[in-house]
Amino acid sequence: MSVRTSLLQGALQQYIKVLELVNRTLPFGLAEIGLCHHSDSQLRHLSCCSSEVTESSLVWFCSPRTSSQWMDYWAHQRLQWWRKFALGPSDFSMCNVVDEELKEGTSHGVKVLYKFPWGSETLETLWSLGDTLLLKTHQGTCTKLQCKDGRKSVVPHVISVSANVDRGILAYLFNSLQLLRKTDSKQKLHQKMVLKLHPTLTPVKVALDMGRGFSSELRQVCEGLFKEFLEAGISTWPGYLDTSLSMENLHTKYDEMGVLFTVMVSESTLKSGLLLVRNRDTTIRETMHISEIKCFLLKYISASENF
Repeated sequence: MSVRTSLLQGALQQYIKVLELVNRTLPFGLAEIGLCHHSDSQLRHLSCCSSEVTESSLVWFCSPRTSSQWMDYWAHQRLQWWRKFALGPSDFSMCNVVDEELKEGTSHGVKVLYKFPWGSETLETLWSLGDTLLLKTHQGTCTKLQCKDGRKSVVPHVISVSANVDRGILAYLFNSLQLLRKTDSKQKLHQKMVLKLHPTLTPVKVALDMGRGFSSELRQVCEGLFKEFLEAGISTWPGYLDTSLSMENLHTKYDEMGVLFTVMVSESTLKSGLLLVRNRDTTIRETMHISEIKCFLLKYISASENF
């Protein structure tokens, strides 16, 4: 039984079936994400010969006359994508694959790299494959492979873009983790870690907590907000279920989790409808009416996704 080492071959096999969906018109691409087995030299000292990783893949079919331009386009787009969500964009870079590392049938290769503390590692690789692998996959069916390129019919060239998703997540975690230092009025140094993930990547957007006071009434308000946030698609941490931590310890905990906002329900919420909202990145706390909080969060998240 063979194990899958790449998503490329599956896309090549599906090529003919997809042609009618795109009216045999170039360019078009097939995207997929799935588990693959990658050889990992870093694991050899642990007596492991392979590791299972999550791979994302885009196989792009284009005209032979424009394949080099498409290769340049995707290389630029992929580097920009990684940098878009990074706290430190300069840690992401790109380099050409040296001739000795080129795979069979490839004319050009590009790597997207991340500078980890132990050195640079490849997050994503782009290959210009020409038509060799496509013809090899569908031997004896050359005419069925042809697509429209203006008035001509051509066998397309293939560009493969594949990324190690697991390593990419690790890169963003390293890139986003900050050690903040602060000196208090007594000249004592305080340090804490903040996971400043991009708002789009942050798994938990909001932590919902309640202050001291009428616990049953406050909990009812929290439960109502929690349900409202989840129904709106806002991932929320139910911090109000554990009231043992102080406000300062709560903020430290949520900063380490990368939570964007902490929403505090208090007695003043019962009286006036006002909440206390803390921003992870600015640490500013501001009051906001309970009727406005969901709209505010949705606008903030939407704006960050469109950045």
